[in-house]
Amino acid sequence: MGEIMVYITALVMGPYVGAFAGGVGSMFSDALLAPQFAPGTLVIKGAEGFIVGYLAQKGFRGFPEVVQKRLGLVLAAAVGAIVIVVGLTSFPDVSLSLGQLGLTPTASTPDYPLSVTFWGVVACLAFAATLAVSSRIGPKFTWVAIAIFAGGAEMVAGYFIYETQILGLGLVAPTAEIPVNVLQAVAGLVVAPPIAIRVAGIFDARRRLTGGQMG
Repeated sequence: MGEIMVYITALVMGPYVGAFAGGVGSMFSDALLAPQFAPGTLVIKGAEGFIVGYLAQKGFRGFPEVVQKRLGLVLAAAVGAIVIVVGLTSFPDVSLSLGQLGLTPTASTPDYPLSVTFWGVVACLAFAATLAVSSRIGPKFTWVAIAIFAGGAEMVAGYFIYETQILGLGLVAPTAEIPVNVLQAVAGLVVAPPIAIRVAGIFDARRRLTGGQMG
């Protein structure tokens, strides 16, 4: 949810408000839950919000519209691939346990591994959701996705460096967190852009109703 809110704020309000919301807002959250991360979060999430807001505002005019539409399909496939690879790598033990009906306890409960099926379904849903968002937003989604990928990459790398070099946590725990952080960015890519468009539309409607004066 934190990543989604940072992306929404950056996409609607631009790089400076995105940086403030990402850095200061997320820092306050970490100050309450994990204070050792608060200084790093201030810088890392602040930079993430700035990157997403800045790149999204710049826009992308280098490719024809038809190429950008096709890139939406490529991005959707990339999201699906990321989900299934990260899922099977970091959470490979998804299984279904079938117990015995009635009140008599069983000595053993059969487990049916479902990792490949589960993450395959999740990846297909992520692919379909990304494709739907791309179709709804249009060619601009390509550049929004690139902005979010860039901000997400900075976030993943930033926390890895902060945990290994500043907090001295070694390599095992920070490396294990990389897939989870990647999934956060992917979730933000799927959820944040359509919400940002609706929020931006509300602001635009209010500006029109008030003659351009927000108050």
